[in-house]
Amino acid sequence: MKFFALFIHRPVATTLLTLAIALAGILGFRLLPVAPLPQLDFPVILISASLPGASPETMAASVATPLERSLGRIAGVSEMTSTSSLGSTRIILVFDFDRDINGAARDVQAAINAAQSLLPTGMPNRPTYRKANPSDAPIMILTMTSDIYNPGQLYDYASTQLAQKLSQIDGVGDVTVGGSSLPAVRVDLNPQALFNQGVSLDAVRTAISNANQRRPQGAIDDTQQRWQVRTNDELQTASVYQPLVVHYNNGAAVRLSDVANVQDSVQDVRNAGMTNGKPAVLLVVRKSPDANIIDTVDRIRAEMPELHEVIPAAIDLQIAQDRSPTIRASLHEVEQSLVIAVALVILVVFFFLRDGRATLIPAAAVPVSLIGTFAAMYLCGFSLNNLSLMALTIATGFVVDDAIVVLENIARHVEAGMKPLQAALTGVREVGFTVLSMSLSLIAVFLPLLMIGGIIGRFFSEFAITLSVAILISLFISITLTPMMCAYLLKPQAKRSQPRTRGFGRVLLAVQQGYARSLGWVLNHAIWVLLLLLGTVGLTIWLFIAIPKTFMPEQDTGRLNGFISADQSISFQAMRGKLQDFMNIIKADPAVDNVTGFTGGSRTNSGSMFVSLKPLSERSESAQEVIARLRVKLAKEPGANLYLNAVQDIRVGGRESNASYQYSLLSDNLADLREWEPKIRQAFAALPELADVNSDQQDNGSEMALTYDRESMARLGIDVSAANALLNNAFGQRQISTIYQPLNQYKVVMEVDPRYTQDVSALDQMFVINSDGKAIPLSWFAKWQPANAPLSVNHQGLSAASTISFNLPEGVSLSQASEAIDRTITAIGVPSSVRGSFAGTAQVFQDSQSNQLWLMLAAIAAVYIVLGILYESYVHPLTILSTLPSAGVGALLALQLFNTPFSLIALIGILLLIGIVKKNAIMMVDFALEAERNGNLSARDAIFQACQLRFRPILMTTLAALFGALPLVLTSGDGAELRQPLGITIAGGLVMSQLLTLYTTPVVYLMMDKLRRRKKQPRLITEP
Repeated sequence: MKFFALFIHRPVATTLLTLAIALAGILGFRLLPVAPLPQLDFPVILISASLPGASPETMAASVATPLERSLGRIAGVSEMTSTSSLGSTRIILVFDFDRDINGAARDVQAAINAAQSLLPTGMPNRPTYRKANPSDAPIMILTMTSDIYNPGQLYDYASTQLAQKLSQIDGVGDVTVGGSSLPAVRVDLNPQALFNQGVSLDAVRTAISNANQRRPQGAIDDTQQRWQVRTNDELQTASVYQPLVVHYNNGAAVRLSDVANVQDSVQDVRNAGMTNGKPAVLLVVRKSPDANIIDTVDRIRAEMPELHEVIPAAIDLQIAQDRSPTIRASLHEVEQSLVIAVALVILVVFFFLRDGRATLIPAAAVPVSLIGTFAAMYLCGFSLNNLSLMALTIATGFVVDDAIVVLENIARHVEAGMKPLQAALTGVREVGFTVLSMSLSLIAVFLPLLMIGGIIGRFFSEFAITLSVAILISLFISITLTPMMCAYLLKPQAKRSQPRTRGFGRVLLAVQQGYARSLGWVLNHAIWVLLLLLGTVGLTIWLFIAIPKTFMPEQDTGRLNGFISADQSISFQAMRGKLQDFMNIIKADPAVDNVTGFTGGSRTNSGSMFVSLKPLSERSESAQEVIARLRVKLAKEPGANLYLNAVQDIRVGGRESNASYQYSLLSDNLADLREWEPKIRQAFAALPELADVNSDQQDNGSEMALTYDRESMARLGIDVSAANALLNNAFGQRQISTIYQPLNQYKVVMEVDPRYTQDVSALDQMFVINSDGKAIPLSWFAKWQPANAPLSVNHQGLSAASTISFNLPEGVSLSQASEAIDRTITAIGVPSSVRGSFAGTAQVFQDSQSNQLWLMLAAIAAVYIVLGILYESYVHPLTILSTLPSAGVGALLALQLFNTPFSLIALIGILLLIGIVKKNAIMMVDFALEAERNGNLSARDAIFQACQLRFRPILMTTLAALFGALPLVLTSGDGAELRQPLGITIAGGLVMSQLLTLYTTPVVYLMMDKLRRRKKQPRLITEP
């Protein structure tokens, strides 16, 4: 009583304290970063290694395996996958979620150092590593095009000028340049001219390397001056390489230009980028952890004029993709829903109280509670995102509940003739414990969610803490500011200008009287209500099992990612044509705004695309509908497949794939894996629940297998190393020298001119200079024949692995797809030597499925414990929790009605309902117990009276929570697919709960009271 009186009798202090909370919240709001979803820092590290010209099998055996053995000893590695392709190896380490990424990076560096002695000596660079976050999609993609400058020059400007400046912008974490490679001097050899002149490829390589040196020459000192010595030992351009003497043939100098076409070109000619049909270089920008996406994008845009100044005017620099518009639109939609929810909640209060002064009281409590939460969000390191704003939107209905309960009880005393000041003191004392019970039991719902950890716990902890803080602030406001305002703003009953029994008040009175009559009948026929309650329990269980489930709602971020997979023997030139064809098809779609893509590198039969859709206001189709439409058109392109999937703000797992979901196959026997992977893939492709089924197993590439005749080699004076050097020099794009310039370093690249390698007859022109200086054709000591070869070799752990990727057709949930896959695997009869399991998002979904039931049970248990402690009773918490089955039925039926799968967002809605719907029972039980203790009423009369007295606040709080969720149900525009499941779940549960718990709670209360009394009744003991 003294605590409440302290704030009621000191209105100035209470007002200033409230203003302090609001001002702290406003400051926190201005400092909060902005993001689409809470930041998830997945502890993933990517290791890259290269050995130009090495086959995938060579890379796997000589590079990947030694590194994997060393990396596999690091503590906390949950998954290690690798992909080895032509000349490159990529290893992805996924650590336990609680592993410190900086400590893991140090361990990775130590493991690489330990494996260095086991790696091939010909590697041009040591393996490198970087931290990677699979959920960090690019926030912006810039493209550079020009009619004058070639791609190599564009790449040079991008990597030396623009990437540096972009990286210096606050909030930018990583800038990747693609679509071409650095400029280089290319030496394209003519094999026939070499043979005619008697010049070996190794002699050319040695001559170029010796002619281009950058070594210190020292200085000369005399008695007066010091002279630096400088020579012209370095060659910079193709024109100065052409006259180099590489050999003497019968005394005549053979120059490089006599045996090769020397030109200024690029390091890797098998690399191409495009934007809207034009050759382009791409700059892919990602944000740093905890950076504000909106502010970072705005800073990049503000820097664009300066970026244009550092490049020639003939280069066109454009923004091809920007992540911020849909984030801005989505957050604007949520903010709009929040404002509408606040307005609706206040309107509900006004309709019930019909008093502007009384309505002003919760109208002040709601914004203070919500705004004050921003200060706690900032102190906790949270961001302003869809989930946190959804939490505040839902909290609108919660934070007003406490104020409504206090206000309504005080107003009831004022209506009875009590003066406002005394009514405030009496009213808040009566319901103080009720408000405390409602708030703490609601917060208890989130305790299991905060304790489970992992991805789910980390992802939703921000939502749970935000909502909990709002509820705590609301609790404080409701027992301090609300009664103080009631004491000084409410008018005594005699001064009220408008009787409350008019208009809406008459309707409410009639409803309340009808409820009283129906409640009397229900209490006389309690058995039917108990049977109804048991029926709702069974129906809830059945609906939960039957409803389709998924991990997260499919978002429409306005961006698509495309992955091209072509015939494994396709050439780079043909692949570039496929990329162009696919881009033309996509660009022609009316919903598409921009298309950017690239192909080449180590895997010439693959490519990637970034597709920007028009804003949602300018297209009538969702991203999935656009994909379904394009899928039909893209399927007509022969020799290649393009797999499109909508970019999601949360992506789990570090492995690369062509689709959203993965199923991984492992085996210690490579032959078994290669035998069963096609069978499983074909079976998956036949399932109607899956789309875009593809695999990363590529073992049907074309190779020319050479067999050395070692006796002939010995007789001719040739060793294997010389023969291998010949092939590497001829076909490996070998980097044989380095050109040093002030801003960058460039390479001299040597290989046989591509004009002479259009078919395998190029091998007939190859020759080696033997120990006697004679030119020995390759065909004299080697035979070759075509064969199949892998384009990539994949490992998981140290086992051979293959990943089958798939997307979901429109209208199919992840649970339906998972069940279909499990049935198929069982029906095929896969041997035990081949192990299969879901990976990435699909694996997390499987794990979450097993945890969902335990999470809900833990939430119920937490609420029971809190209520048991507050009421000092084992029985009354069960009465309060009897409200849950009806809410569960309502929520699941609503999801079915709206054809919405049960996702993690819907699970949060269910957990919220556990906390919301019990408020009605708390108000009933609390007043019934008070009536039994102080009014000497029977249990039946006490619960009947409690239901009458609390009918209005129950109706008010339920409608307030319902109208708080309604904007999320009716939302449209960007991000609606993420918000609707939460609103649908809560609204459906509240409606059904309101209809049933007004009757089931009194019946369960009486049943529990009988059990309690029977247990306390002393047993009669008869004397013998």
